[in-house]
Amino acid sequence: MTRPAKSSLVLDGSEVKVRLLAERTASKSVVHVDWVRFTCLLRNAPVPSVDDLFPKVQGGEPSTANIWEKSFTKVDDLRRALAALPDADFATSVQAKDLAVEVAEALGPDYTVAAEVRKGHDFYRFRWSIERNGIECGWVGYLSSSDSPQQQAQARGIHCNLFGAACTFADIGWNHRLASIIEGRKGDLTRCDLALDFFDGVPGMPDYLSQLVTDYKNGLCDSGGKRLKCNMVGDWANGNSRSFYVGSKQAGKETNVYEKGDQLFGPEAGSCWIRAELRYGNKLRELRTEMLRRPADFFAGASEWHASLLMLSEQKFCPEPVKTTGRLALETVEAEVVRNVRWLRDVAAPTCAAAIEFLGFEELVAMIKDQKLPGRLQKFSLPEIRRAFMPAFNRISTVAGTGPAFA
Repeated sequence: MTRPAKSSLVLDGSEVKVRLLAERTASKSVVHVDWVRFTCLLRNAPVPSVDDLFPKVQGGEPSTANIWEKSFTKVDDLRRALAALPDADFATSVQAKDLAVEVAEALGPDYTVAAEVRKGHDFYRFRWSIERNGIECGWVGYLSSSDSPQQQAQARGIHCNLFGAACTFADIGWNHRLASIIEGRKGDLTRCDLALDFFDGVPGMPDYLSQLVTDYKNGLCDSGGKRLKCNMVGDWANGNSRSFYVGSKQAGKETNVYEKGDQLFGPEAGSCWIRAELRYGNKLRELRTEMLRRPADFFAGASEWHASLLMLSEQKFCPEPVKTTGRLALETVEAEVVRNVRWLRDVAAPTCAAAIEFLGFEELVAMIKDQKLPGRLQKFSLPEIRRAFMPAFNRISTVAGTGPAFA
């Protein structure tokens, strides 16, 4: 592939800035949605159209017939028509294509769906490409690339992936239209990148990347009282093309602050453009489609550091945090089990010791069998409680050597 000329890159970069500024003016939001991925189940995908179910014959006789009509009997034309079908899983392919067309229409008239199906990405067997000016800027994948048990769930869904280029050049309001599509298909948002741009540099901080490293060391980038992991990429020795990562993809929340101007125009251009890009994934989190409609609120809700950075742009916002659902549930059940075990030790232990000492086994079992769970534990499943009990006991158990109350 031929590498684009520097002048082309500069032109593209200038166009990106113009589009972002136009969106900022129209939406009244300085935070831009820069990448989106979502998945919906096949049963919630669009219903195939008549033209897709009964494709017209191209070049055959009669030209208006579809391949299923009895009058269409030419073997060569039939073979050609069947070969044009996307794949053997026809209905799935049709639903995926209809979703791709609907997403392309939401992005704007410059977006189209490729005429032919292509090999899939990310363990999907096939994909319909969404293009702008003949260049792929997104895709809709379907069917799994293998029959492994891990991909059985994937085979039951259709996945849409929109790159930054698709989001940047889409018509105003595309994010609201896309949110409605996801909700209409009962889909799950799996990735959403929120970008905050400082085209002329961060106010009052001529070298924000160096300042950010200091702020990180001083704990100003901490989230939830924890020091997140960081990673430094780029030419830090010469102070250009730098990226500073906070958080991780594995945790489902990562922020990359980088020199966007150097990326688009090259270091020699001396651009001050800084971008802070918050990347949310659905690992341990449930991403709401409201992120697409109110990106500034969700950017500010990521941490106090994100909110303070957004305040420099004079953007009004109402912080909307995205909590870790799995971890929150785990911490909740462990906390309740700890309280229950502590009550057993501090309140009920003497009575239990007496019962064990003076009652027979059958009498003891008759007393405690068929009892309901304590009220504070009834909202959790038995596997969750079972996993939490031993860690809770180990956490509050006393030093070995404490014998029974009765000897």
